[in-house]
Amino acid sequence: MIGQGDLMAKSDEIMEGVFAGLGSPSELRAWQAQRHPAVAVETNSHIHIPPNFSAFKSVEQAVALAKEQGIRVLGSSNYYEFSVYRQFAGHCAERGVFPLFGLEVIMFDEGLARGGVRLNDTKNPGKMYLCGKGLSRFLEPTIEAARKLGEIKAKDEGRAREMIRRLNEYFKEHGVAVEVAYEDVAKAVAARYGVAPETVCLQERHLAEAYQRELFSLVPPGERQDGLTGLLGAVPRSVDHPVMVQEDIRTHLMKTGRPGYVEEEFITFEAARRLIAELGGVACYPVLIDETIPLSEFEASPEGLAAELRAMDIYLAEFIPGRSALDVLTRYVEHLRGCGMAVTCGTEHNTTKLGPLAPFCAGGVPLTEELKGYFWEGACVVAAHQYLRLRGENGYVDPEGGPALRQGEREERIREFASLGEAVIREYWERCEEEGVSKR
Repeated sequence: MIGQGDLMAKSDEIMEGVFAGLGSPSELRAWQAQRHPAVAVETNSHIHIPPNFSAFKSVEQAVALAKEQGIRVLGSSNYYEFSVYRQFAGHCAERGVFPLFGLEVIMFDEGLARGGVRLNDTKNPGKMYLCGKGLSRFLEPTIEAARKLGEIKAKDEGRAREMIRRLNEYFKEHGVAVEVAYEDVAKAVAARYGVAPETVCLQERHLAEAYQRELFSLVPPGERQDGLTGLLGAVPRSVDHPVMVQEDIRTHLMKTGRPGYVEEEFITFEAARRLIAELGGVACYPVLIDETIPLSEFEASPEGLAAELRAMDIYLAEFIPGRSALDVLTRYVEHLRGCGMAVTCGTEHNTTKLGPLAPFCAGGVPLTEELKGYFWEGACVVAAHQYLRLRGENGYVDPEGGPALRQGEREERIREFASLGEAVIREYWERCEEEGVSKR
């Protein structure tokens, strides 16, 4: 264990700003024991903030809306580049919103793919989205983590460049002289959000937006119907709604078998898990259970999903409630939580649709108080992990990402970490209030 002086010397300014002055774990546990049990508060543990493709125009807007809408704990799960977390932490401190730092990574399992097993990507067997929660070493990563992040970003950039090359050729073949350049798109995204171009990880949605903008600048509205029909090989859903045109470009020009498609290169599950551990986080499985599409083999039942996650030594799961009916969400949450897994929830906000930050079930159905309680507990577990790992102590999982515990031990661990995490969060709120931040 490192001392408090060493802690502040070794930690980066973000984590120091979040946790400075909160007291030691023993002090926080003692203070928490004196409090009355708290009512669960609104949390959102999974959004994407700029320069990731996002519904928000700025990081400040995301945090301000969270505060306005009563979200007291807010977590970001950005892809591969974390310098924007400086802004995120600062805006959270200004508004008394507790920040959770995370990432999302895509991995691929060849064995599952050969078996035709779909996970939380129902179109691609073997492909999995995996999150890391409660990161503590994202600005000063280990050598191994920095190398792996660099490798992932290089592969993503190479894929984006090749997609651009293919799409430029395809547009020209169809009489539209589009000339998109990777550097120009990255600079435009960086300028929009006030970040350095090298911190931008271009996603398919960024490229689709760039081509839509070019198309609209080159093709007059009266000519777009025929032009888009020829380009897409299908009747467009709209010729003047930018987002709908972007979605059509992704669907008809960028997906498997389409003119601009370039096969993705993914890391293995073990490499993804190791990366998350190196960044000080907890591996977390984002559950899909999107009822608009058939459930995957991996998620076909809560019992099967729990067994699969236990076999992978994953003991934290996350839900995006807006995808599921209340009864289905409740069944999955209660079963996983009953199996000794902490659970969190979020909204992603990874499209241009700026919906509410408070998670709701499909059709706008509110979460029950029981579900809010589970998700508040999970957010507290992540907060405690984040706090302890910064101090050089073991968190919800140890620095290697494991080991698995027996169910009774897991239950005890969840309750212990939830209690400590609640103390961490509430002391943070009180410190913010003392510094002039209203919690109302």
